[in-house]
Amino acid sequence: MIHLDTCVLIDALTGPRRSAPAMRSLIEQGERLSFSTLVLYEWLRGPRLAEELRAQEALFPGSEAVPFGSVDAALASEFYRLVCRPRGRELDLAIAASAIRQDATLWTLNPRDFADIPRLRLVEPTRR
Repeated sequence: MIHLDTCVLIDALTGPRRSAPAMRSLIEQGERLSFSTLVLYEWLRGPRLAEELRAQEALFPGSEAVPFGSVDAALASEFYRLVCRPRGRELDLAIAASAIRQDATLWTLNPRDFADIPRLRLVEPTRR
């Protein structure tokens, strides 16, 4: 399973949709793509066009987003104490915790933001 970071949703479903071909390829390969409710929150709070929201719901219904729970919160707080400069990275740490709990790799366009998080696996599907 691959969890998506918010930047991937934005890059795949808005503007020039640069990540759309890689996303389509992963889906065609049978990869299961998902994301946490935190990613859904970040996505929905941005300025989104109606067609972008429809595309997101068609591909990834919000009702199927992986809930952020107490186990995720405990893991994210552990990461907060372990990583360098955690302030301002709280959502990234929580998104990483959710992916780890789901035994998923995380697809992000900002791998440096996640490089120091223990046990997190990152995927770079555009380089496959």
